Amino acid sequence: MSIGKAQLLQPIKMGAWNLRNRIAMAPMTRCFADNETGVVGPDVVEYYRKRAADGVGLIISEGITISPRAKGTIGLPGLYTEDQIQSWKKVTDAVHQVGGTIIAQIWHVGRLSHHEVAGGLPPQAPSPIPANGHVHRLGKPYDTPEEMSAADIEEVIQQYAAAAHNAITAGFDGVEIHGAHGYLIDQFNSDISNHRQDQYGGDLRQRLTFMREVSKAVIAEIGADRTIMRFSALKDDVRNYMWEDPDTAIRTFVEAFKESGLTMIHPSTMDFSQVIADGLTLHELVRTYWDGIIIGVGNLNPEIAEQAVQTGTIDTAAFGRPFLANPDLVSRVSQGEAFIAFDASKHFHVLV
Repeated sequence: MSIGKAQLLQPIKMGAWNLRNRIAMAPMTRCFADNETGVVGPDVVEYYRKRAADGVGLIISEGITISPRAKGTIGLPGLYTEDQIQSWKKVTDAVHQVGGTIIAQIWHVGRLSHHEVAGGLPPQAPSPIPANGHVHRLGKPYDTPEEMSAADIEEVIQQYAAAAHNAITAGFDGVEIHGAHGYLIDQFNSDISNHRQDQYGGDLRQRLTFMREVSKAVIAEIGADRTIMRFSALKDDVRNYMWEDPDTAIRTFVEAFKESGLTMIHPSTMDFSQVIADGLTLHELVRTYWDGIIIGVGNLNPEIAEQAVQTGTIDTAAFGRPFLANPDLVSRVSQGEAFIAFDASKHFHVLV
């Protein structure tokens, strides 16, 4: 073990999971599922198995859609049909056979979609406000979404709960609810995309109602000790977005997490070291109000991650793109070896 990496490589009890170390593989969209069925194949099995075999503590899967309308681009996997569940069972079996822990990130993209990929139907969103930009891989402008009715909202909440149930059936050790990056839950959270006048709209606390209800439904299905919530200011369609008052926003989010019964959260940012308010980074600000589990992420390197774990800012450090170029990332950290640099042409468009 290299000097200075002692805490990062120590085991941790996190929720229901006894993790081998505090290194996590961050969720990354890969688009290698069958586009028609949402089923994953042997290439995806081997991709996850290889990282687990190297000893990563926690694998958070790529985003897995909870319904046909939750889909945002070509080649996304699902977790709402029996065939999809069985295809993921091969992944989880392979990960468990080498001692790994893997959770499913359950995902609804909301308005960041197009009827050509969302089952022929318009995207769903809190308000009928189209996002700026183009659908990934499809290249067409985002559709104007359909405003969700109360019945639609209840149906989608149940789809999140069903996806969590299906994740456990498929052998996943738990789930991460994707509530970040301008996708459906975050669309309810944001005044950019949520102009509702009912109980799901209003000030920030009121806009977080949908997130609270999804969290409670998932926790009721699989337990708080198997549920993580990911959230962010960052939005896929509004890259430079930041809350007007980050301190108040974080405090309001944390209150909602506690009310929901959550015990593990994953604040997401592109830059872990970026100061956002009062001389504090996102994760430092979250830690001032939250004493539960925090997963850190945002272009981390082992040195920054180790320091953040040692100071108690985070409990686990998630690495994204470095895992694409370095299936042996944990071994490299433990031996003090440099990472292979990520190259999109080599590492993003293929499963290594």
